[in-house]
Amino acid sequence: MIKISNDIFNIENLNILHIDMDAFYASVEVQDNPTLKGKPVAVGGSSDHGIITTANYEARKFGLHSAMPIFMAKNLCPNAVFLPVRMKRYKEVSQQVFKILYEITDLVEPVSIDEAYIDISFIDSDALSIAHMIKKRVHAKTGLTLSIGISYNKFLAKIASDWNKPNGIKLISPDMIPEILLPLPVKSVHGIGPKSTEKLNNIGIYTVEDLYNLSEEFLVELFGKWGSDIYDRIRGIDNRKINTERERKSLGTETTFSESTKDKNTLKSYLHDFSIEISDSLIKNQIHGKTITLKIKYEDFKLKTKSKTLLTDIYLAKDIYEIALSLLNEIKLDRNIRLIGLTISNLSSTQAEQLSFLD
Repeated sequence: MIKISNDIFNIENLNILHIDMDAFYASVEVQDNPTLKGKPVAVGGSSDHGIITTANYEARKFGLHSAMPIFMAKNLCPNAVFLPVRMKRYKEVSQQVFKILYEITDLVEPVSIDEAYIDISFIDSDALSIAHMIKKRVHAKTGLTLSIGISYNKFLAKIASDWNKPNGIKLISPDMIPEILLPLPVKSVHGIGPKSTEKLNNIGIYTVEDLYNLSEEFLVELFGKWGSDIYDRIRGIDNRKINTERERKSLGTETTFSESTKDKNTLKSYLHDFSIEISDSLIKNQIHGKTITLKIKYEDFKLKTKSKTLLTDIYLAKDIYEIALSLLNEIKLDRNIRLIGLTISNLSSTQAEQLSFLD
């Protein structure tokens, strides 16, 4: 059953929707394996050294959440089902969802694999009807639910989408501001992460109302330029437009092992697959790059990166793999690794210079 707030008043000029899939990875796993329905499910692997990527709502009732170490999660909920990440499958489902969004409007801003903003200003229908249509189409295609926030800017739409999860719809109109925001904890303000929350809590700021009473000058002193954004946004001011053409700064992939390893052949195998995947994406998007970065994370969660910048652009898998191997050889494999990733950056368009066959 879709949950809709009963405080919906004026939906005119509410043209920004924030779409957020509900417990996406875990929901895909349950949809693909119906025997998991009703059970607490966490995605991220089964090894005690791993961390949770996504937990479904049944698991969250036991306190499980993303970034929680799996050994801790198993203590909280021994009966939970722990599954490895299947990124290829999640990307397939994500593409189905985004295809539906692009059928409604071209003004789509992807935020992540399971999250997007859309602008419906030029559609001859109200926001609530469009939200219901999106939900219906996505569920019919994928079997999954999502939550939608509706408002007149991106900040408030993001706040609204988290209001009635899972499977919720929430509208925030100008007449609700700032009162509706005041009781919220500061961590609910998009952009205020754990460290900023701790910094605010340490000076006695726990709610948006506490934050609201601070001067803009004080927030700038505390957070720099971002302080002005916080000051404006909790007052309902956010002039950011839907960005449909984000400039890609890097392209890469990574995986978290279900069992940590320091076996070099295993790591090389992953880098080989990563190189092919990255090369395919470069060719598809007609871009190439100069900087290759290898990323690894140890069992103790310490992160290490190695990069190499070339004089000329590359895009072929064999070239990417060759650089990746050279970077791997520079890393001492004296302890187990739980994550490995490969990225290419310093990108440019291949359309800038096209050589003819005779050239």
